[in-house]
Amino acid sequence: MGQNSLRLNYRIAQIDDLARIVEIYNETIPSHQVTADTERVSVESREPWFHAHTPSKHPLWVTETDGRIVAWLSFSSFYGRPAYDRTAELSIYVTASDRRRGLGDYLLMEALAAAPALNLKNLLGFIFGHNEPSLALFERHGFSRWGILPSVAELGGVARDLVIVGRRIDGQ
Repeated sequence: MGQNSLRLNYRIAQIDDLARIVEIYNETIPSHQVTADTERVSVESREPWFHAHTPSKHPLWVTETDGRIVAWLSFSSFYGRPAYDRTAELSIYVTASDRRRGLGDYLLMEALAAAPALNLKNLLGFIFGHNEPSLALFERHGFSRWGILPSVAELGGVARDLVIVGRRIDGQ
């Protein structure tokens, strides 16, 4: 589907990719920087989430380099009510060994390019306030801070803010 100079490509995730998607997700839990989960999740527990991602509305992409999945991006329903159908939450996860190689930039650019065809008007990110790399990534791509939920999460005994970043899709 999409490609860049790092020899990356993304594609729609298949059910056989779910174990690798979960593996990448679980890598992030101990850092208390990326997800509000505090315990590893199982592949079985993520199956309903996987099936909620439809290629025509809320796709789930995996990114490969050299034949291995190194990152994934999901478009998720925001709030689950019809009035919000043209808004999606983005999540990006990159395996630890491949961070700082431009994968987040690549996936975010591709997501912004795909949004109009998905009939999306707004894209959101929910990012912990102490996750400066992710906040900087989204801000580089034109997202601004639309809200803050102070001290709503407790991770490792520390209260953490959740920052809502958003971007309106041009031309809609």
